[in-house]
Amino acid sequence: METDTEVGEQIEFEALIQAVLADLSPAEQRMARFFADRKEVVLLGSAAQIAEQAGASDATVVRTAQALGFQSLSALREVLLAELTGSPSPGRRLKRTLDEAGDTAEHALRHVISVHEETLNVLKREDFAAAFARAVPILAGAANRHVFGIGPSGALARYASLQFNRVGLRTNALSATGIALADQLLCLKRSDAILMIAYAPLYREAAVVIELARTLEVPVILISDSLGPQVADAVSEVLPVPRGRTDHLAMHGGTMVLIEALTTALAAGRRAEALESLERLGMLRGKIDKAWLKRGAKRKRRRSAPVRCT
Repeated sequence: METDTEVGEQIEFEALIQAVLADLSPAEQRMARFFADRKEVVLLGSAAQIAEQAGASDATVVRTAQALGFQSLSALREVLLAELTGSPSPGRRLKRTLDEAGDTAEHALRHVISVHEETLNVLKREDFAAAFARAVPILAGAANRHVFGIGPSGALARYASLQFNRVGLRTNALSATGIALADQLLCLKRSDAILMIAYAPLYREAAVVIELARTLEVPVILISDSLGPQVADAVSEVLPVPRGRTDHLAMHGGTMVLIEALTTALAAGRRAEALESLERLGMLRGKIDKAWLKRGAKRKRRRSAPVRCT
């Protein structure tokens, strides 16, 4: 069997699998489907990690890559990276998602829940927990934190900044695009840290932030399911959170869970300061809206009022 799989050549990976699937053993067929469905795992994981996720052996991983016509797992990864960075259109992503989600609201709900369950399983892995444990002290020890994200990730960057500030950690959102980002980058100092939410391809804003961080020796924690291999030498840690399934509609629930886990871990490391900061937040809310301080008491009185039967 011969397949045209020159390293780096952009091909339709799923079409390749379908063309040779019948010639593979049952174990190789299952692994080939895993390669197609979980491209981010194949791209970022070792052969052992891929095997663990797929419920197979290391040998099956390597053997399947060779059966597909690749000289090595690394060669297969290069083709996957080329396909992932090809940025399929939003319409194509949505179509694939809808094809799997079905035609009813109930099916759509179950589909999205199943996708997020897959993402949460990645966050539960020991290697991910180890990377998380290394990232938290970097963010906690910085004089200031900066959370980078643009487009949909900009909303997540602003949310992370809000949550970190609430527990007493000074944080700025780097969410502007174009030359407006330059103004936000003026406040980046050598003693700071960056939490970056970005995905392949490496667009100009992300590249400039990484280069500036390198110049100032500022550590970068990258949240990404695709950019890690391109910038691994320039960042301190990669937290590979999937955005749903490859070539499907991007879903950011896993990133939101990670942000809230980071907030909790950072607060736990400085409990007294975090509690004091939230007390100040409550006081400031009361100064702005005096009725706000009474709302909790009113709700409590309503809950404790005796029930009158008629």
